[in-house]
Amino acid sequence: MKQCTNHQDVFGDRIKLPFSFDADLLLKDVSNMQLKPFVYYDVIPLRNPAHLIDPTIPAPPPSDDYADGSWCEWMNSTALINSPNIMRVIDYFSTHCTVTLVRLLRLQAGSKVAEHTDPTLAIHIERSVIRLTIPIQSEASAKFYLNHEVVAMRPGECWYLRLSDPHSIEHYGQLDRINMTIDLQPNEWLLDKMREGFYNKGNKC
Repeated sequence: MKQCTNHQDVFGDRIKLPFSFDADLLLKDVSNMQLKPFVYYDVIPLRNPAHLIDPTIPAPPPSDDYADGSWCEWMNSTALINSPNIMRVIDYFSTHCTVTLVRLLRLQAGSKVAEHTDPTLAIHIERSVIRLTIPIQSEASAKFYLNHEVVAMRPGECWYLRLSDPHSIEHYGQLDRINMTIDLQPNEWLLDKMREGFYNKGNKC
């Protein structure tokens, strides 16, 4: 995997994309899942490699590069299929580009996530996915830091974050923080939406 030097480098480390979703409806779906109590941090796969959803499907052969999601077939979980509001979000993206991994991420109130990086999750990385984040339940006291600056993400918004850069979380609120992440194989439609969000902030390339 290597870094590109083309126009994809110009977007900066955060972009609010030019669409949003009804966080109350998404939270209703999450509530209907009747998820188990958890401690600190919890990951719920909603769309996963097919052989992990259906054990009758053979595992794919080993790959030299897993980052772009092309190494396997992907399948919706029963939890996703039974979540009509979340499913509409995934269907929206699926009509425009290839969706790979979809997850719910829960962070317990009063918790921190230490600063770290995700080396493959950035648009300037060749043959990688773009990870979008949609907050579903959050409070102003739950602060996400990217390059030591807060990203003020509100429930229902959709964000691109350059997660190959240092990021961390401090959550001093009363409610568990719930985000949905959607991994997409980048194409011109997605790049156009990112440009639109980038320019809407008054940026120039």
